[in-house]
Amino acid sequence: MLGEGSLRFSVTARDAATAARAGLLRLPHGSVDTPAFMPVGTQGAVKAILPRDLAETGAQMVLANTYHLALRPGQDVVREAGGLHRFMAWEGPILTDSGGFQVFSLASLREVTDEGVEFRSHLDGGLVRLTPERSIEIQNALGADVVMALDECPPATADRTQVERAEQRTACWAERSAAAHRREDQALFGIVQGGVYEDLRRLSAAQVTALGFPGYAIGGVSVGETPESVRAAVGATAPLLPGDRPRYVMGVGGPLDLLDMVAAGVDLFDCVLPTRNARNGALFTGAGVLNMRNLAHARDFKPLEDSCPCYACRRFTRAYLRHLYTRGEMLAGMLGTIHNLTFLQRLLAGAREAIAAGRYATFREAFQAGFAAPAALDD
Repeated sequence: MLGEGSLRFSVTARDAATAARAGLLRLPHGSVDTPAFMPVGTQGAVKAILPRDLAETGAQMVLANTYHLALRPGQDVVREAGGLHRFMAWEGPILTDSGGFQVFSLASLREVTDEGVEFRSHLDGGLVRLTPERSIEIQNALGADVVMALDECPPATADRTQVERAEQRTACWAERSAAAHRREDQALFGIVQGGVYEDLRRLSAAQVTALGFPGYAIGGVSVGETPESVRAAVGATAPLLPGDRPRYVMGVGGPLDLLDMVAAGVDLFDCVLPTRNARNGALFTGAGVLNMRNLAHARDFKPLEDSCPCYACRRFTRAYLRHLYTRGEMLAGMLGTIHNLTFLQRLLAGAREAIAAGRYATFREAFQAGFAAPAALDD
């Protein structure tokens, strides 16, 4: 049981010059126009933004994390609340990560074996065991529309032997995840690993797609590799995945990265970058990333962007935003988050329109030409 019946995906347009495609993903809690960016709500909340305001940014689907929600408040609490949608007051689709990213991010607190992962909780040091079966059990209880098979995500510094072992475990864990899945109203996605090794990516894709998942993720990127390595890995992997299933690159969220991945034929993305940057004062514009703590904005009474319809741009000036950031006001991160997420949602809406019009390559080139390198942040 992989939840195939809970997901319908159709490609509605293709770009002639690239592999970019636009599509429609239908899930139990709503439809998602693709390519789409999913804001990250690791612990059941996207930081510094209300669900109402999140919807107004254009967000269609959000991501939450199995590992963190299993620790607090616990799967039983979420189940008793009526599921994750009701618990976090988000009416649209939700995807839950399997906890596989924590295999990478909490490396100092865990031990990986073929059976699964044992963590020392970052909260109290208690032992936490996460196997493919346990990850699926938690995700079934949380009730997201899309759930992920447990995988091992090796760091960019891993040698070939380590990456081979992670790929083998990921293939085995994908099969065990599929066997453990119990809810037909949740679509289970498989994950492709293989690091920077194209032959291992091909092997992983062949093993995971043989299981017939309703959708597939490209994992093991954005974990320390160079941008060139990430593009190469995604570019080599995306064509190996079934064309009639959604493709999801995990952990990619910079504007230029998104457009590169769209050109490779990817449909879904998630990343903490836009919200984390917003809380630190790095705000996206078509001309690049503004550091809102810079003195240059002290008497700048223009909005962040004249063309942006977000609440921050409609009502406030750069000078006021700088004042909020330099004074440490909570409102700074809230307004910055609204803007950064709106920026990415508008960017991908423009990409969808360009794909439908057959001019995605031109759209991408024009954006790249205007978008400058990120500004340095003051701590």
